[in-house]
Amino acid sequence: MIYTLQIFSALFLDFLFGDPRWYPHPVKGIGFLCKISEKITRRLMKQPVLSGSFTVAMVLSVTGGLVFFLLTACYAVSSLLGDITAILLLYTTFAAKDLMRHSMAVYNRLVHDSDLDRARKAVGRIVGRDTQILSDSEVSKACVETVAENMVDGITAPFFFAVIFSLFSPYLDMTAIGWSAVGAFLYKGVNTMDSMIGYKNEKYIYFGRMAAKIDDFVNFIPARISGLILIFAAFILKLDYRGAAKIFFRDRLNHSSPNAGHTESAVAGALRVRLGGPLLYSGTVVDKPYLGDNTREITADDIKTSNKLVLVGSFLFIMISLFLRGIVWVG
Repeated sequence: MIYTLQIFSALFLDFLFGDPRWYPHPVKGIGFLCKISEKITRRLMKQPVLSGSFTVAMVLSVTGGLVFFLLTACYAVSSLLGDITAILLLYTTFAAKDLMRHSMAVYNRLVHDSDLDRARKAVGRIVGRDTQILSDSEVSKACVETVAENMVDGITAPFFFAVIFSLFSPYLDMTAIGWSAVGAFLYKGVNTMDSMIGYKNEKYIYFGRMAAKIDDFVNFIPARISGLILIFAAFILKLDYRGAAKIFFRDRLNHSSPNAGHTESAVAGALRVRLGGPLLYSGTVVDKPYLGDNTREITADDIKTSNKLVLVGSFLFIMISLFLRGIVWVG
């Protein structure tokens, strides 16, 4: 019960405050560490796969080590200080508030301001594709896709590893919420490296291979569970849950990422829209498979609906994870 209250406190802080702009977010520190590690390993090792692998090892070792030793020091002062520090650290690994904030900024530019140019700029802050010539519907589609995909990166996967690492508590000298913070930060370390060096371009195709492979591995289970849970969330919200199931099982592997298609396909089915398809990156068209059926044009209202769907799905994921943890803990 105490652990449940603690981890919900971290989630509540994220839903209440998100990521305030006035303080240095720890994930930015991981990004800085990744840049420094890349410079060091590239100088010391000419083989890009080897230097990239050592970068991954350095970033994860330093990230996990710093969080562990900070919490150990706090727990040495008092268990209360340690738990409070763990909750505050854990809160920074979730991104539900910011995901909703950024996506609703796109919605507001489209609906309330009727300003397509500002909507393009707003969606350009959360997607990697070119947005300068997107139509209203294409802007909405890009926003729906990133909301669906980031359900895993920003909510369910960090929570998954927080719960998994909490199970170390009986065997290693730290409270469950302390180990949750360590696990969530290790996940964010992997996820941040993938977003920075996990590209298939000339500079990173070999150097970032290890980061990309580990990111695929750690998201494997959370992505699949999240996609399945979105079907039940669609049922709760009275969306097309049959369509969500149909498209999930049919199209979930139709994506360049082995994990992103699971949540995107479920959302596409629930909304009865088609996601994916050819996209423009730095002036170059990249062909991508479609997810879903082209039954209607995507509108700005689908942004709000996808937000609700992801939030309900995330809540179900959290409750099921805590329930299963309780069974394992008691057992």
